[in-house]
This record gives sequence, structure tokens and C-alpha cells, in this order.
Amino acid sequence: MSEAIQKKEIKCLSIEELKADLKEMGEKPFRAGQIFKWLHEAVESFDEMTNLSKELRAKLSERYELTVPVCVRKQVSQVDGTRKYLWQMRGGDCVESVLMRYEHGNTVCVSTQVGCRMGCKFCASGLFGLKRHLSAGEILDEVLFIQKESGEPVSNIVLMGTGEPLDNYENVLKFLHLVSCPGGIQIGQRHISLSTSGLADKIELLANEKLQITLSISLHAPDDESRSSIMPVDKRYPVARLMQACAYYFDTTGRRISYEYMMARGKTDRPGTGNTGWLWPSPPAPGRRKNLPLCCVAVRHTSI
Repeated sequence: MSEAIQKKEIKCLSIEELKADLKEMGEKPFRAGQIFKWLHEAVESFDEMTNLSKELRAKLSERYELTVPVCVRKQVSQVDGTRKYLWQMRGGDCVESVLMRYEHGNTVCVSTQVGCRMGCKFCASGLFGLKRHLSAGEILDEVLFIQKESGEPVSNIVLMGTGEPLDNYENVLKFLHLVSCPGGIQIGQRHISLSTSGLADKIELLANEKLQITLSISLHAPDDESRSSIMPVDKRYPVARLMQACAYYFDTTGRRISYEYMMARGKTDRPGTGNTGWLWPSPPAPGRRKNLPLCCVAVRHTSI
């Protein structure tokens, strides 16, 4: 294979896609399950796949890119052992992810983009705009290599790091399927939460996938005047449109939606702004439950 030809990123492939490629290469399809398992054990070289022949490993190396993030910095909390990692991805781009320990298991918070274009006033991730999307394999790497570095199993994932997950829709959707797939790390979708600033059209697309993940809405204000002043996305998707998408998501999936709310001094902490009565500005449609199941999360008081 010519070096000018870009290699496929192998961690972005499902088992079925690997089977199809192996068949094309003249190899047995059952090898796909073996390769997939190795990938989810965070191997750093095809040579580590010791139950594959040298010939097959050479073919894989020629055909595919095996991404291996480099840990540039690790910070460990002296209070609860939380670990924050700065990973250098391919091309030299860096993203952060976090390992948090709870009684119910270990949770990893992953980034989905290098930078962000949402421009939320309270978030440092978007200060320099969006540089690029992370691939499904790169997002998966954050989970796999945290598990490898820490030596502890990961049981939960939150997509709440750098980037807007639904702005990287196709790659994030692929990641959700890969990370929950039998044969790999297989984290159940009910143990995965995705946080969005409110891309209403993508919320509806996600609803149609009927995944079992938990959707979290970064709301932070109940009306367009206050919300648009801290979250530019509100100008494109006003609160009423966002609530319409949330209702569709709940009606389609039956899954609870969480609402994240930050109390910003002088902006979103006025009396009544944390009241959730505005969720249904008009009577619900026939057959629809009266209220959306929700869990409002007050983050903390801050200044913007």
C-alpha cells in the first residue's frame, strides 16, 4: 500500500465492518472478534495481538492506523482521587478527560471535539473555537487508555468534556455503538450520559436511534432573553423549540431527561428562574404524559 494512501482508523470499525474487510483480504471472518477484543484492551501495536499470525499482523499494520494517545499530563485530586488527563491525540491535538470514582463504580468524562464552536460564556472550551472533531476511535481511546493507565474498570461514561457531542453527531453515534458492543469493553448504554447545549434537530435524530442512554440538557436559563445572553445556541434553537425536541425525545425513547442548571449571579439566579413550571407552556398533547421526567442539577453559583 502506498504511503500516500490514507490508512483506515481501525478502532472506528465495528465487528461487522472488520469481518467485511477481512473477507476482502482473504482472511477468516472470525478473526474480527479477536481483533476487536485486542483493540478494546488498548494494545499499542498490532504485534501485541499474539493469537494472530505474523502475516495477518503485517497486513493490518499496512492497511490500518492504530491510534495511541499519549498522556501529556495527569492531575490527581488529594481529596477524592479524581484524575484529570491531558491526552495528545494524532496530529498533536490535545484533549482532556477525567476519571471519577464513586461508590457505584468508576465514571469517565470524555471530550468529543478539539475545541468547540458553541461559544457558551461560562465555558473555556470554546475560547478558541472548534479545531476539529474527534473520531469515534479517538473518543473510545479516552475510555480505553484511562482504564489501562489506572488499572481500574470503567463502568460509566459521561460525554461532558470539551466539545458539543451532537455537533459531532456521526462520530459520537458510532462511538456509542462501539463502546457498548459485545466483544469489546461493552459498557451498557444505560450507564452512558450525553450532555448537549441544545441542538434541537440533532436531539430528534438521536431520539430516532432509540438508544438507552441518558440525555442531559445544558439549560442554565428558562427564557430566551437570559439564555441567549450566555448561550448563543439559544438564538438558533429557542427554549420552546428545545422543549419540543425534548418532548419528542421522551415520547420516542421513554428515557428520562436531565436538565443541568448553573446559577450565574445576576443572570440566572433571580427568584423563580429555577422553577421548572415553564417546561410545559401549553397543555400536553392527547396521550402524552403531563410532565417530562427530569432531574434538575444546580451546579453552583458563579459569575460570568
